[in-house]
Amino acid sequence: MNKPKIVVLDGFILNPGDISWAEVESVADLKVYDRTDYDKVAEVAKDAWGILNSKVVIDRKLMESLPNLKYIGMLATGYNVVDIEAAKELGITVTNVRKYGPQSVAQLVMAFVLSFSFRVVEHNNQVHNGEWVKCKDYSFSSYPLMELQDKTMGIFGFGDIGNEVAKMALGMGMKVLIYSRSRKKGFENASSIDELFERSDFLSLNAPLNKETENIVNINLISKMKKTAFLINTSRGGVIVEKDLAYALNNDIIAGAGLDVLSKEPPSADNPLLTAKNCYITPHFAGNTLEARTRLMHKVYENIKAFLEGNPINVLTN
Repeated sequence: MNKPKIVVLDGFILNPGDISWAEVESVADLKVYDRTDYDKVAEVAKDAWGILNSKVVIDRKLMESLPNLKYIGMLATGYNVVDIEAAKELGITVTNVRKYGPQSVAQLVMAFVLSFSFRVVEHNNQVHNGEWVKCKDYSFSSYPLMELQDKTMGIFGFGDIGNEVAKMALGMGMKVLIYSRSRKKGFENASSIDELFERSDFLSLNAPLNKETENIVNINLISKMKKTAFLINTSRGGVIVEKDLAYALNNDIIAGAGLDVLSKEPPSADNPLLTAKNCYITPHFAGNTLEARTRLMHKVYENIKAFLEGNPINVLTN
């Protein structure tokens, strides 16, 4: 039996060369592109049975231009770049990968929390700029330092990542308050999103980007937060109105923000968050640990194999 032809549109982030495509190649005739612009997809995938994709937009027009396309495999959990309804109508199966990196993402959430509680970055910079050398005392701190014990970690969206954030926060003596579409036993559930924002000392956004969550974090909601609170986003940049968050930071409405995602990636040079006060930004790398990417590669293989065997898993188009 001939292996189906599958094209990887943007494989570099998953595999910059330190892991292997061999498992996927065992079930597919694989062609890997590090990056593919939208207007080149129809050309590079013209004969493809399947596409593996992370961030390239796959819309109805593109699907209709690929007559052999039967399968789209996301190299991630998020799938907002794919027109799922169009795929359903055209008989194209779309799958995603779940539970490959919740610990990695949660670790970054806690890295932001710890960085803010001791202002690690700022104090490191001061030491290297010679301020400790010139100090009259053996110790100094230029920012208020805080313990995390009994501080409230608010979590918006309580899937796999939110659950890991909760476990890590509890392990550090924090209280956990969650807001989710369904109530979760064993945790204190906020009665509303307003309550979540009002009560949290640190607020972690872990909800998917969809019609309900797009731009949900605006100035009205941010203004309900404590002036001492910190907002952390490792979900999708589109859940935040970025100009509103920049305004809140620059006007001391909240104490700071830690962001691994922005609405446009890479960001435009004029993104207001790049120059906002007390804003840590990392380049969407929370799920890029070697361990997470290795699990992701294996799960991509499992998705394809299961589909070829007639027992599809992680299907988004049911």
